[in-house]
Amino acid sequence: MPDQHDTPRQAKPPLAASAANPQKQRRGLNRVWHAAGYSLAGLRAGWHETAFRQEALAALVLIPAAFWLGRSWPETVLLAGTVMLVLMVELLNTGIEAAIDRIGPEWHALSKRAKDMGSAAVLLSLLLCAGTWLMALYARLAG
Repeated sequence: MPDQHDTPRQAKPPLAASAANPQKQRRGLNRVWHAAGYSLAGLRAGWHETAFRQEALAALVLIPAAFWLGRSWPETVLLAGTVMLVLMVELLNTGIEAAIDRIGPEWHALSKRAKDMGSAAVLLSLLLCAGTWLMALYARLAG
């Protein structure tokens, strides 16, 4: 008597989302190429946000300064990494705000909560960055 586990498995039908999103059908370098294009489009969209633009301009100064201030590779990476973290969190916050705004312009407690939490994440990343840089500056100037 055949066991129930001996029956051949049927292939799952393709998802409707994969037909609607051509990126899901791409493979290999073609997928990487298109994903890079989407990432660049995201950076261009972020550039239209004042906060991201200000932070990106600060990064143009701070990331090279990390190579001067850092006394070792781990310290340099930490300094530059906190700057990059601020940019990443700002982009995510902007994405949250855009998704909430797409839903509708009316005020809603959950929309406010989502936007406030995104803003808080940006604040925390800025505090981490500032604290890291201040400690590194103190160590460099005091020692």
